[in-house]
Amino acid sequence: MKLVGRPRPLDHSAAQDLRSREDNVKAAFMGQRHISLPTRANAPAVIWLVGLTCLPEVLLTLANAGLFDGAGLRRWAMMHGAFWNALLNGWEPVYAFQREIMFVSYAFLHGGFLHLIGNMLAVLALGGIVVARIGQQGFLLLYALSAIGGAIGFAILSNSEAPMIGASGAVFGLIGAWKFWEWQKRKHVGAPMQPLWRSLIGLVLLNVILWIALSGLLAWEAHLGGFVAGVIVAALATPTLRHRI
Repeated sequence: MKLVGRPRPLDHSAAQDLRSREDNVKAAFMGQRHISLPTRANAPAVIWLVGLTCLPEVLLTLANAGLFDGAGLRRWAMMHGAFWNALLNGWEPVYAFQREIMFVSYAFLHGGFLHLIGNMLAVLALGGIVVARIGQQGFLLLYALSAIGGAIGFAILSNSEAPMIGASGAVFGLIGAWKFWEWQKRKHVGAPMQPLWRSLIGLVLLNVILWIALSGLLAWEAHLGGFVAGVIVAALATPTLRHRI
């Protein structure tokens, strides 16, 4: 008794039906405008990084409130941890390797709880997408390189002597990776690119609005540097949909 039979060729109507189904699937992908990426909520690496980033601002706020003797602590933190362009242009560092350390340390300092909360909400929202794509170690690497990229962007494009602080350079690196993966998936399934370009234009307009609202105190140079770094890291780590580190 035969267990496997020879497949019979499809008749004309069945072949037409199959082609019609394939065309319908392709049309659905071609018309798809919303591209969702997998995410991993509450990844330990993301939670620990957010907690570590919140710690300095919590301590500085408690010191300002007088809950412990910390007079001048915020000024000390800014002097030692912020990114200073002047250190690259002749200023003497306060401690050894400050010029190098500040390329990362600035991302752990913020100008208050509103500044901190805005950045950390973005990290929590985007961190899961990054972890799902390249793992927890990949997330930490991307975050660190994006922070460095943000500092490089600020150093190249800004001549400000004011200290630069905040994790927004790293946040925009996460955004850059996210948008690269969206572009990658849209290209793979043949979905339209217009929604992606509109979201990027919206991102630029948001920076312009914030720059005006903050009277020019927005470090858009760090945002741009972090975004570019995020795109580059994502492109190198995941050149195709099947690649991951």
